[in-house]
Amino acid sequence: MSVTCRDAAPADADVLAQFGARSFAETFGHLYDPADLALFLENHTVEAWAAELAGKGFAVRIAESAGAILGYAKLGPPHLPFAPRGQAAELRQLYVLAPHHGSGIAQALMAWAIESARHGGAKNLYLSVFVDNLRARRFYDKLGFVAEGSYKFMVGNHADEDIVMRLAL
Repeated sequence: MSVTCRDAAPADADVLAQFGARSFAETFGHLYDPADLALFLENHTVEAWAAELAGKGFAVRIAESAGAILGYAKLGPPHLPFAPRGQAAELRQLYVLAPHHGSGIAQALMAWAIESARHGGAKNLYLSVFVDNLRARRFYDKLGFVAEGSYKFMVGNHADEDIVMRLAL
């Protein structure tokens, strides 16, 4: 299978909204009451994606094969409940569909995110990861991210513990 990566454009808002909701539900949906999951997924609207893709503060990279999205990474300004160190960027989302874990897609998307953050002048790249997402945590650890603290990540009315991690660029 041939995988290519490209920058997302405003015309991708619909497909990214669908993919974002699908990938979150596939990865974490079993953890939540259906009402909480549905409330959280309301954030994955076409309008919200279109606004971010049209704005200057966000960049999105899509990995695809034969026109189907296999994963994406979204980079934006820090919005986590913490004071970032100096000039910073945040990896807001990094999703790869489960059948493609271990294929190199996440590594390619992360390399893009790190380089894009550096190119934008960031000295630190932040992200948050669910405390029980051990696969993702190992991936970030191997890249040199370090834990900076934690916060409550809300999925509907359900609070999860997420770890805030930082990579010095």
